[in-house]
Amino acid sequence: MQNFPAQICPSSFITLVGTHVSALPDETLNIDKRVDAIARYEYDYTLLDLAKTLSTQGNLRNVSGLSFREGNGITHNPARAYIENLDELPFVSKVYKKFLKIENYFNPNALYPMVTITTSRGCPFPCTFCVYPQTLMGRGFRVRSVENVVAEMEYIVENFPQTKAVFFEDDTMTVNKNRCKELAERILQKSVKISWTANARVGLDYESMRIMKKAGCRSFCVGFESGSQKILDNMKKKSNLEEMESFMINARKAGILIHGCFMAGLPGETKETLQETLELAKRLNPDTVQFYPVMVYPGTEAYAWYKERGLISTSDYKQWITQEGLHNTVISTDTLSSEELVRFCDHARRAFYLRPSYLFYKAKQMLLSPREIRRTLKSAKTFLKYLIRGSDLPEKA
Repeated sequence: MQNFPAQICPSSFITLVGTHVSALPDETLNIDKRVDAIARYEYDYTLLDLAKTLSTQGNLRNVSGLSFREGNGITHNPARAYIENLDELPFVSKVYKKFLKIENYFNPNALYPMVTITTSRGCPFPCTFCVYPQTLMGRGFRVRSVENVVAEMEYIVENFPQTKAVFFEDDTMTVNKNRCKELAERILQKSVKISWTANARVGLDYESMRIMKKAGCRSFCVGFESGSQKILDNMKKKSNLEEMESFMINARKAGILIHGCFMAGLPGETKETLQETLELAKRLNPDTVQFYPVMVYPGTEAYAWYKERGLISTSDYKQWITQEGLHNTVISTDTLSSEELVRFCDHARRAFYLRPSYLFYKAKQMLLSPREIRRTLKSAKTFLKYLIRGSDLPEKA
């Protein structure tokens, strides 16, 4: 790692956080001796306690949730309990205000520029591939109060006058429909005028969408994943094709745009199920879509499934990223190679986006909604080369 903090400041105590290191603390610490510790799973108070302990030269064994070097070995302190009262945490947007320039960050699903926050942590659904509930935030669903969330939105509007949107990056914001409606009602009561986007699941009803739209909801990012019910069941998605159809009808009726996510290479995948996925995407016809080969992460049920069957091509994590910093496809299935999965995704993107009906829709959208022009053009600048050229085929170890 170039410009590693320890090279710049040799006396630094280097601590890593996140999904990968939480799942593999021993392996991470053994890979690079410059790393001193891992703050496992939810790390807010672990880092706070660590800073206090280091400043007073206290005992690192007293810091819950910490894995660290001790002598010639590695010590794993007991896990830290998840934070139940998320309102006690400071607004993350205050950190952005102090340290970041929001124009440097772009999410094609939201108007630009945008500020990203969360209103909840954790997700109760058992999807085998989803990394954050399994390795960071847990399967429980913990929420900030709607008053606290709206207060941060007010802070954003006041302190980031250039921002056009808020992105709620919850694992699944729409777990509790009543809370969604309460949040929307609070936004309306406080007259907070800003567009917002969220991660959602199918199953959300029209009435919830209607009031969310009225309160500023512009779009949802939704994981449809597959057009095969068998594949959906294999991945424990807990959704069905009929729900997807109804969800899209409700979203269109409410006027909410949908970004649909689809994956290739799930357990049981065949050329036939891949075609079912493409046909579903065309039938649902979201505003935008993404097609990607499955990325399996250490600590997830999906990772264990592929590893047990010898379907992961390399254990060298440096090979999991391409030269451009994108995901390298490292999995295959019993019947499909990693190259075939990449080629399908390239084909599916072209088959969806290059339809005359879709191109006409996008042109009409920009004419009728000028605020979409900047987002669409900025997205196209990055996306078009992959649409035309295609993705790089998987890099081999």
